Parts: sequence; structure tokens; C-alpha cells
Amino acid sequence: MKNPILLAAPLLALAACNSQPKQPEVLDSNPDPMANSLANAAPVELPPAIRADKTLRCGDGSLVGVTFFQGDKLVSVRVPSTATPVRLTAPEAGQPYTADGGWKLTGDEKSVTVTPAGKAALTCHD
Repeated sequence: MKNPILLAAPLLALAACNSQPKQPEVLDSNPDPMANSLANAAPVELPPAIRADKTLRCGDGSLVGVTFFQGDKLVSVRVPSTATPVRLTAPEAGQPYTADGGWKLTGDEKSVTVTPAGKAALTCHD
């Protein structure tokens, strides 16, 4: 038969070792050099979500790509539809979208009139 005192002695020794709770030691050997800048940075505004992405056929047979964004103040236009997109903005929802160089777009997802920089206006529909 085993002696109960011999079994309890190691448990008492372990309990005595942990009588004072220790605070964890935090080492920061590699601090973030931008932590202060990021903490004081202005909030970031995300771009609006895409509402519709359309390819429309124009009266001359060409294709125009138009991406409409939520809020009705931003569109992205590709003339022709494979070209690099141009970002057009409107000051208020419902007003024409414009960009530098003479770009202008009016309309919605079903029908638009787009005037590329230095070119004639195109009327396009789905």
C-alpha cells in the first residue's frame, strides 16, 4: 500500500511554487515604426460599391462599357469597351457626370449619352 503522505508531498510543493501570480512579461523587441502615424491618421473612406457594369451598343455600332457606382455620383467609362476606363464624377446625384478633357455622360443603366474627350457624342443603349 502506498503512503498518502508521499503522494501529497509533490502536490504541496507545486502549490507552494505558484503562490504569487506573476504578470506576463511583454517584450517589444521590434516596435512598429508607423504605429504613432497610424494611430493619428484620418479615417479612410472606402470607394462606393458597384451598382451595375454594362456594355452598351451605340448608334454607330461601337460598344461602350459603363460601370455605375452606388450613390449616383461616380461612373467609369470605357470608349471603346476594351479601352482604359475614365472616371467621371457628378457634383450631385442626377446631374451629368464629367471629367477633365471634355468627358460627359448622362443617362442610366439602360441608355446613356457619352461625349468622349474631343469626339462627338454617342447615344448608346442595351
